[in-house]
Amino acid sequence: MGLDMESMSAVIGVSIPVLRFLLCFVVTIPVSFIHRLVPGKLGKHLFAALSGAFLSYLSFGFYSNLHFLVPMLLGYASMLLFRPYCGILTFILGFGYLIGCHVYYMSGDAWKEGGIDATGALMVLTLKVISCAINYNDGLLDEKELQESQKKNRLIKLPSLIEYFGYCLCCGSHFAGPVYEVKDYLEWTERKGIWAHTEGGPSPSPYGATIRALIQAAFCMALYLYLVPHFPLSQFTDPVYQEWGFWKRLSYQYMSGFTARWKYYFIWSISEASIIISGLGFSGWTDTSSPKTRWDRAKNVDILGVEFAKSSVELPLVWNIQVSTWLRHYVYERLIQKGKKPGFFQLLATQTTSAVWHGLYPGYIIFFVQSALMISGSRVIYRWQQAIPPKMALIKKMLVFVNFAYTVLVLNYSSVGFMVLSLNETIAAYGSVYFIGTILPITMILLGYIIKPARPARSKAQKDQ
Repeated sequence: MGLDMESMSAVIGVSIPVLRFLLCFVVTIPVSFIHRLVPGKLGKHLFAALSGAFLSYLSFGFYSNLHFLVPMLLGYASMLLFRPYCGILTFILGFGYLIGCHVYYMSGDAWKEGGIDATGALMVLTLKVISCAINYNDGLLDEKELQESQKKNRLIKLPSLIEYFGYCLCCGSHFAGPVYEVKDYLEWTERKGIWAHTEGGPSPSPYGATIRALIQAAFCMALYLYLVPHFPLSQFTDPVYQEWGFWKRLSYQYMSGFTARWKYYFIWSISEASIIISGLGFSGWTDTSSPKTRWDRAKNVDILGVEFAKSSVELPLVWNIQVSTWLRHYVYERLIQKGKKPGFFQLLATQTTSAVWHGLYPGYIIFFVQSALMISGSRVIYRWQQAIPPKMALIKKMLVFVNFAYTVLVLNYSSVGFMVLSLNETIAAYGSVYFIGTILPITMILLGYIIKPARPARSKAQKDQ
């Protein structure tokens, strides 16, 4: 009996292509469970590659897999032929091809109109291909020159082609992340490292964590479907919006950003369930008297952490966590010169890379530049907060609240650009609240140069540590 796609899409309010993608996306959960039962390393790699390619075909059509092959083969050829330069070469080629696809398909417009294509999956694949090449490049370097993350993830030996394809297309993360390291994938497949079976030791069970992720996904989707009719993006171009007062317009921007986030919470919760049920999401045991399993490798968002972030600096740690980790390891940390501290340049370069990765829409670029300003302004407030002596606890708590309110305001103001994408709509929406979310961070940054609090005195015990 075939599925009545038209009726189903009408019930949940999405287009048929999006419904087809969602169905294939949910199917990654049972497919990831079956991966546990596939015998042998070769069998697991083949299953990962073929199942990912097949679900991509069902979701996006035949040409999606041809698009995936381009950066995969470019990355592998770079590692095979130009190892000393394969990292930077793959970075340029991978991002170049992704940008070309962004420009050709203009995916942002399609997504706004209810369409979908393979560009989102290509974005995840690009990060995997680049990290694999950089880690293989790091395998040539002296270990003393490397940072801890580089030592942990470096590759001495080139993965075989089937290992590489399995890593790139493993359907548990192929559609929407999370991004993970090739070394972790190989150890998971070969049951090495933390996945090694120990005689008499406890065996990690993924079922409780999977059910928790599925319940979270159901709640997120239900809330999103309830909210989205009340806060459509089309309201920003409606003449009625301009007739509202300042506070009502600002409140609508908050609710629009709040509503949109639940869609991402749903997507990442499904991905989390898929990675957990496969076993790859396992990240060790808690260090307690009765150890419990941790599944942090699959975690891509901390919902409460985002909605109640005390500081903008916390947001990369709780939103799109694995991509933020990727950006930190492969962009931010590698731009810091030896013996120097990171500054605004490293932050802006990282946010710009993230913007280009999402697409070349003005709204993306503006959002991520805004994010760099937002984080820098929040750091100023945090420094003031840390300089307050313990006896002035009330003032310290007030600054904590100020940082929280600042983060809520600027984040939701900035996210309008991420949602509407076009330059005119972004500027119009920002202008409707007098650019408060841009002026406020810049003001904080400038005040940080004027009001420089003294560093809090450290006790002798702290100095000795």
